[in-house]
Amino acid sequence: MTMSHATRRRMATFAIAAACTAVAACGTTEDTAQPAPSAQSVRITTAYDLPDRAYPEGIAADPRNGDTYVGSFSTGAVYRAAPGAKKAEIFLPEGADGRKTANGVKVDQAGRLWVTDSTAGVDVYDIATRALIARFDVPGAAGRFVNDLTITPDGTAYLTDTTRSVVYRVTAAQVTEAAARGGRADMTTQFDLSAIVAPHAPDVFTLNGIVADASGRYLLVVDMNVGELYRIDLTPNAADPIRKVALHGGDLIHGDGLELRDNTLWVVQNTDNAIARWTVTDDGATATMDQRITDESLGLPTTLVHADNQTLVVSSQFDKGGPMGQGTPKPFTIVAVDGI
Repeated sequence: MTMSHATRRRMATFAIAAACTAVAACGTTEDTAQPAPSAQSVRITTAYDLPDRAYPEGIAADPRNGDTYVGSFSTGAVYRAAPGAKKAEIFLPEGADGRKTANGVKVDQAGRLWVTDSTAGVDVYDIATRALIARFDVPGAAGRFVNDLTITPDGTAYLTDTTRSVVYRVTAAQVTEAAARGGRADMTTQFDLSAIVAPHAPDVFTLNGIVADASGRYLLVVDMNVGELYRIDLTPNAADPIRKVALHGGDLIHGDGLELRDNTLWVVQNTDNAIARWTVTDDGATATMDQRITDESLGLPTTLVHADNQTLVVSSQFDKGGPMGQGTPKPFTIVAVDGI
């Protein structure tokens, strides 16, 4: 994997901090809001295999056909698996279009694949042709880590920057305009949360996973450093656009990928080897934890998606010879989790 010294240092800093506070009950199933389910009620199996040394980070489902796409943090490659496939194929090869990493991935309603590069910005591809439509760069070379993204019903993408504590925006119209003008443009900051997140050292990771509610009224963004969840109002001229969500029954420390369906929010907590399920109120102002499972076989999960009637979880193994630790990884897989 090609990573800058600063990126390696930030990943190492996060890994050390995470290890100091990680939950000691890995390998168990727990629930802080209600009695824990039995061990038999949670089942983790292999959904499909990934190529060697994938170190996957993001996953997305194509709502049109159920295909899933997985990004490799170590190489920038993107893999694709059809429903029922036992092994993913290479969709975009290692280093495609100069991309060094592939973090967040999403498929929009227009049949385009969005792939974030933590070191640069986001690429937008036509799935049918695999052609690069547009690339949006983050201005300034220092201190950026473009991480996750979500897409609202109107085709607007919102992206988190984990070190700058900001959320970028790219509209569907900007994609069209960039494609017509050579395919390249700059991203702009839409929301700056740097004054709202808890005080932290410059190298500490903050904003990570991001989701939009189905109506496009608001975004939810997790601060993995202190376990807070923020609600960002997308209503024009909102009086109080950014505020903390009231959490009941737990926290979201080490929170990574998010998935929101109706009023149910799933949160992956990476170094805890955990997945938590929360109930969110209609206005997104309050969330209550219903269930939380931890299991070492999740392999340092980074995100999840619901596809083909399965909960598919990315098993990154970042701590097994990847960006967060030494060791030898097992074969890389996407796992299916039943019971959460």
